[in-house]
Amino acid sequence: MSETNTITSAESSEPKLRRFPWAVAVLGLGLAASFGLALQQHNDLVNTRMEIASLQRELSSARQMMSNSDMNLTQALGALRTDLDSARKETVTTTERAKAAARKQAETIASQLSTKLNERQELQQKQVSEQLDQIKSRADQATARLTDITTEVGTVKTDVASTRSQLDRTIADLHRTTGDLGVMSGLIATNSKELAALRELGERDYFEFTIAKTAALQRVGDIQVQLKRADPKRNRFTLQIVADDKSVEKKDRNINEPVQFYVVSKARQPYELVVNEVRKDTVVGYLATPKVKAAGRRL
Repeated sequence: MSETNTITSAESSEPKLRRFPWAVAVLGLGLAASFGLALQQHNDLVNTRMEIASLQRELSSARQMMSNSDMNLTQALGALRTDLDSARKETVTTTERAKAAARKQAETIASQLSTKLNERQELQQKQVSEQLDQIKSRADQATARLTDITTEVGTVKTDVASTRSQLDRTIADLHRTTGDLGVMSGLIATNSKELAALRELGERDYFEFTIAKTAALQRVGDIQVQLKRADPKRNRFTLQIVADDKSVEKKDRNINEPVQFYVVSKARQPYELVVNEVRKDTVVGYLATPKVKAAGRRL
């Protein structure tokens, strides 16, 4: 009965399919697409599984490498710790040795410095002692020299006092006289000793001269003099005197007689020329000029 129904159903559906041929085509295309999609998914699944398997292998290899690296790192760290411990021990030993060497060297240097310092102190003490001895010797010499100088000063004072006394006596022995112009002269010196006394007295300026008989004038102080004649037997002489471009002759004058003349541009007091010695064609004496210079009167 069922088979009859089935056949009947098939027979009844066949006319339907024949009536819709495009439905069969669509159904076929759908089945083909489903089959293709299923095949694609199957291939993708296979590829995915293969990739997963490859990744698992790589992961296992990486884990193995990491394990090996950890082991190597652990070994390296162990070796490094061993090296560090060894280096630390060696450093401690080296440091101790360096400290000991430095301490020994410092002690040696300190000993050398102490020796040098002692030697230098001894040398300085010796030098100071020698310098003190030299200073004492110089002080003794200076004291002795001072004593000598004191004695010399006393002697000089005595000599000065004696010289002053002699000078005073010499000056006291000097005299004044009336000159050839009728003017009272200054003190008259008759020799070099008395002339030195006059210089010491300081009342006038003095110029010594030795004039020979020549044709030329000879300068004495700020005047010019020419010896015209000299008579040693009678101690008389004749001079030509030129001053302020004026000339005057002093004829037949005697030794130690002040020959007076005025120099108008120089002084109000007269100049005095004194001849102390008359030789053959030569006279020796001095010229005395006033210290105060002013306009005078006449020659």
